[in-house]
Amino acid sequence: MVSGSDASSKVIVLDFGAQYGQLIARRVRDLHVYSEIMPCDASADEIAAERPAAIILSGGPASVYAEDAPSVDPRVFDLGVPVLGFCYGQQVMATALGGTVGHTEKGEYGAARLLRTGDAQLLEGTPDAQTVWMSHRDAVTQAPAGFTVTSRTETCPVASMEDAGRRLYATQFHPEVRHTDYGTDMLKNFLFQICRLAPTWTMDNLAERMAEEIRQQVGSDRVILALSGGVDSSVVAALCSRAIGKQLTCVFVNHGLLRRGEPEQVEEVFTKQFDVDFVHVHAEERYAKLLAGVTDPERKRQIIGTQFWNEFFAVAQKLDGVKWLAQGTIYPDIIESGARKTGGRASTIKSHHNLVPFPEGVSFDLIEPLDHFFKDEVRALGTALGLPDPIVFRQPFPGPGLAIRIIGAVDAEKLEILKDADAIVREEIDSYNARLFEETGERNSEHSVWQYFAVLPDVKSVGVMGDERTYARPIILRAVESSDAMTADWAKLPYELLARVSGRIVAEVPGVNRVAYDITSKPPATIEWE
Repeated sequence: MVSGSDASSKVIVLDFGAQYGQLIARRVRDLHVYSEIMPCDASADEIAAERPAAIILSGGPASVYAEDAPSVDPRVFDLGVPVLGFCYGQQVMATALGGTVGHTEKGEYGAARLLRTGDAQLLEGTPDAQTVWMSHRDAVTQAPAGFTVTSRTETCPVASMEDAGRRLYATQFHPEVRHTDYGTDMLKNFLFQICRLAPTWTMDNLAERMAEEIRQQVGSDRVILALSGGVDSSVVAALCSRAIGKQLTCVFVNHGLLRRGEPEQVEEVFTKQFDVDFVHVHAEERYAKLLAGVTDPERKRQIIGTQFWNEFFAVAQKLDGVKWLAQGTIYPDIIESGARKTGGRASTIKSHHNLVPFPEGVSFDLIEPLDHFFKDEVRALGTALGLPDPIVFRQPFPGPGLAIRIIGAVDAEKLEILKDADAIVREEIDSYNARLFEETGERNSEHSVWQYFAVLPDVKSVGVMGDERTYARPIILRAVESSDAMTADWAKLPYELLARVSGRIVAEVPGVNRVAYDITSKPPATIEWE
């Protein structure tokens, strides 16, 4: 969903398979200009239909001379909008317009010293010598006719080039990464000086416009939402509440596997703060029976997922006039599942996690208001909508809940032990993160902990408590630093914090006599244990 006044200021990022493709779109949005990703093989007509204000060509891993090298419709350069190419994007621009790309004597990977060779709109206000981030073997050796070479490096003769008359600009380096010292200044030059765009894409401005679009889409129909308590579904619920109020029914399926206090928090927020119909389905006993004796983690996931939709649709079929199903689908889901909006030409990384297994004879039209938002943008929208910080900044939590943090079979005793231990872990590290926030002003500073929780393994160990031998369970503490969950490093927590967590768990949680700390990174481990 894109609000109308922002659509005409849209920047299209054509993705050539770059590892930085999403990052480019994010950097543009960080500057409060709306951007979307399209596959590089989109035709000029398809791109023009999106009414872009500018186009950015991403990098990519291929060689422009490879037999199956991705290319671009050359008519893109005649659409009358500014075009900016990075790395492979520069090489594609050069070959499409009559320039030459060749193999350099050696590749450039990492930091490189850039020397400006003349006036340049894109590099305006940046030093004559500066550090940029390179990642290439091929490079432009001769710029197309009409282009001016504006910088070079020791290895790359055309580190940047531009044809100001046609508003075509390109760099061999990557301005979108933080390692390019003046990359943000270059993006600002492109967006605000060259394209003459205004930085108007903000969450505060968007919230009411998005609510109005939902009102127009839904009319007088009723909407149902599966509310998990997670960030995405909670933000959709808050947005729909602002838009249509009591026309929305939020179904919260309580499987008994959430953390201590979470069901109560979700119910309080959505019954007292928002004007929606809230249905709290207490399915704890049904889940307990289904999970009894089940030890295989994948089988746990299947049982929990299948029963969730059984519970949800049991409620849905009792409601009259429900036409719409609202979902918390976000932009990375769309990109990774094959980019629905662009015909599925992008390679599929994983199946869409929000695809709903509708029962036979049941169908709903979908409302996915966040399907062009990145995760931290969803959090910003949640704050703008008035959601409390514990929901907006909730750390990642698996759909199957604590069932996959209990190794082996799940039962009531183990659940109570893990809930109590996990509550202590979260309380102590929440306090630690809050102190870091006060010191740095950044909610996710480089030293803050991204995800942290307790795991209950299926073993017991000998201990001594009160001069008596014990034979009780250990708790494993897991805390990692990460930005996207693709990779993660174990958090180097202060010893005094680890000691406090361990001491409290052993003293306050019956049945636990030992605490261990998992110091394995991802890879080779995963963040979760199951």
